[in-house]
Amino acid sequence: MTGVVVAPMRVEAAALRVPGLTVLRGGMGPRRAAESAQRLTAAGRPVLVAGVGGALVPQVRPGDLVVATEIDGPAGRVPLPSAPLLAAALRRHGLTVHLGPIASAPSVVDGADRARFAARGAIAVDMESAEFAALPGPLAVVRAIVDTPDQPLWRPGTVLRGISGLRSLRAAVPALREWCDAAGDGDLLLASPRSFCAGVERAIQIVERALDRYGAPVYVRRQVVHNAHVVHRLEAMGAVFVAEVDEIPRGATTVLAAHGVAPAVREAARARELRVVDATCPLVMKVHSEVKRYTGRGDTVFLIGHADHEEVEGTVGEAPDRIVVVEDAEAAAQVRVPDGTGVAYAMQTTLAVDEAEEIAAVLRARFPSIAGPRHDDICYATTNRQRAVTKVAQEADLVLVVGSVNSSNSQRLVEVARRRGTRARLVDDVSEVDLRWLAGARRIGITAGASAPPDLVAELVRCLRGVGRSTVTEHAEAEEDLVFTLPREVS
Repeated sequence: MTGVVVAPMRVEAAALRVPGLTVLRGGMGPRRAAESAQRLTAAGRPVLVAGVGGALVPQVRPGDLVVATEIDGPAGRVPLPSAPLLAAALRRHGLTVHLGPIASAPSVVDGADRARFAARGAIAVDMESAEFAALPGPLAVVRAIVDTPDQPLWRPGTVLRGISGLRSLRAAVPALREWCDAAGDGDLLLASPRSFCAGVERAIQIVERALDRYGAPVYVRRQVVHNAHVVHRLEAMGAVFVAEVDEIPRGATTVLAAHGVAPAVREAARARELRVVDATCPLVMKVHSEVKRYTGRGDTVFLIGHADHEEVEGTVGEAPDRIVVVEDAEAAAQVRVPDGTGVAYAMQTTLAVDEAEEIAAVLRARFPSIAGPRHDDICYATTNRQRAVTKVAQEADLVLVVGSVNSSNSQRLVEVARRRGTRARLVDDVSEVDLRWLAGARRIGITAGASAPPDLVAELVRCLRGVGRSTVTEHAEAEEDLVFTLPREVS
């Protein structure tokens, strides 16, 4: 059952009415709003309250939209968890949007009352929203601003500001319709394990401890892990991320990222007399050790992986003349080696398990004596997350994978879900979730790459529950209790 838009005044309802969107006139003021809310309770439909309102803070200007994160009314504060999803949809349509609490007052607010509500943390005010706060289903509130602290309601220019507000409401209609189509009952299926693995936790902790022990700035070559939120948080703490060590001042404290580096990078760090703390994941170190053993005895090594990934670049650097990157089964079927040399293979740790095995099978068929690792190089965390998302994808209408676009293991989770015939999307955070994806998706699977913070998953769950996916089920594939020790420089 799709949602319904409730507009207090006739002129607001007229601005919002378009084919395909149900708009009801709720009436102006608390009493009429309460009557409308009572009727809607029986209908059981998601409700989006939309109309004009007043700003309480100077940064919110006439014509801007405010999406309520909570309603501050006579009965207390009521959170509206779907607000970030709706705000993102409105911004995608080019509108200026503010997220924050909306106060609901019994009458028009001005003067000292405006300041009083602002002191409670609200950024806008209306007279109707609180009456809808007790509705049992999904609820959202959007207000187009007409008056502000420096441009009160009863002043010249109100008519023009009112027209500007109504234009903003009209421009918001596509996003409001997206929310109404997306809202409805459903389930969330959480794949487990998800988010941070032991290698990522270790790398982040290394940077944090280096900052604590040596003080800011601590320089980090490349992204310590492939997640924009992690990088921004560490930058705020004093970490400085650089592309190469020649950008780092001589003698500075330097962290090498979790993906590993070529020996030439370590040599360059020594030449600059850097204090180096190595955050390379121990499982990546294992691949480096394998490659050095194979090339050390004269073998040509087929490295199964993506040539442009930092982990592969670092591994190739161990012996560039003896390592051939093999990206897919077609390349494996055509690759050649010099006569008289032995052959071996290794793998990037963050590949899709089934694709990597397909490539390895081609190599083993062509080179029966090929050497390889006793156990696949793909790390336990990658394997566990792919198995978990496979199970969730079998039941879900849509799978959302939290992770940054440069995260290989996150990209592989999307691919694994899609190979099960399920729609899947990669999102850095909830702001990238498009409401149109949710329409008709009653069962939504959620997972996260090994470098994605768990709080981003928690926020996504809150927002999706706010549009009606209220039942949350954990689908556990494996328990992870591995912990890697820290380097002596920060232990």
